[in-house]
Formats: sequence, structure tokens, C-alpha cells
Amino acid sequence: MNLTAIKEVDEVMERHVEDSLAILPPLRDCYRSHCGTSYDKLKMVDVGTGAGIPGIILAVACPEWDVTLLESMNKRCVFLERAVGVAGLSNVQIVRGRAENLGQNLCLREQFDIAVARAVAEMRILAEYCLPLVRVGGLFIAAKGYHPEEEVRKAEGAIQKMGASLLQICSVESQSPHGQRTAVICLKDRPTPKKYPRDPGMPAKEPL
Repeated sequence: MNLTAIKEVDEVMERHVEDSLAILPPLRDCYRSHCGTSYDKLKMVDVGTGAGIPGIILAVACPEWDVTLLESMNKRCVFLERAVGVAGLSNVQIVRGRAENLGQNLCLREQFDIAVARAVAEMRILAEYCLPLVRVGGLFIAAKGYHPEEEVRKAEGAIQKMGASLLQICSVESQSPHGQRTAVICLKDRPTPKKYPRDPGMPAKEPL
């Protein structure tokens, strides 16, 4: 369905599967250290999941988790439904819509223990997409490439406005041949103000 340019099995394993699994150790350590509840049976949302990366991969690796895949494009949602069915995953649900709208939906807002995002947008924008969905005391993890420190520095104001604080920037163990990977982890300290996220398109057009 032309969802990724990576088609060879070995390259998919290196650049998508292993890369997705690499965020689990720092995620696990931070959750156990700062979130005060069991690491089992978490509710996770993958914002802008695309072809299900990393959401489907993490759902396979953590079958006790309840995983929600958020995606705005119907073509991708059709693929995700098929992929989840073929994989026999009973712990995954797919929600079609824009993060700006879903973050204002009371059925989803501040309902998740963890939000993840990979290859979606820069941190200033991601903060507004993802953190409104995270419960107070939960985590937001952005999978980034090599040296995202400047991008993260620019996003500190947006992260704070969403009710969170930067917890950790850590290198992750990935076998990808395309350089070091980094997990940027934020802790949700307090509720997100009701005015966030803003209307669709605004976070990308005018980042905080």
C-alpha cells in the first residue's frame, strides 16, 4: 500500500522493528521510577501511527498493554485494521482522526498512561499533539534521531504549557545502520489547560 519506502525484510527489522523495541528499556525504567503504579496493563496511545510503527510492534511485545493507534488517513487505517487482524492482536484498537480533535475528546483526553510518537513532527508540535492525551502522572515518549537537544530545547516552553516537564533524553540501543537513536521522555505533572490542543492545523502552523 506504499506506506513505507522500506521493503526488504532485513531492513524492516532493523529500521522499524528493532528501532521501535529500542524505546522499551528507557520507557520501562522511567515509568517504574516516576509513575508509581504497576508497569503491567498500561494504556498506551501511538499518535500518528502511520503503518503501525511503533504501536503494533509494541502491542506484540507487550500483549498485556491496551494499545490505541491514532491515525488521520483512511488509507492507513484500512491497512492497520488488516495488519491487526492478520497478527491476531486483541489488545489493539484503531481510532481515525486528527490529534487536535481527539485530544479534546473527553473519551480520550488524559486517559492514557503513555503516549508515543515516531517520525511525526518536531517536539514543539508533538507536545501539543500527545500530552493532552496523557493522564497526570503518565509519560510521553518521542522517538528521535541523533542529537535532538536543540529541538528539545526549543520545545521546553510547549512541554510546560501542556502540563509536563522534560524528564530524560537518552540514547537507545538500536542496531539501525542509520545512526544513533534517542528517546525523549516527558512526565505529565498537571492537567493540560482546556484550550490545548488548538484547532486542527494550528500546532503545525504556529508551534508554541
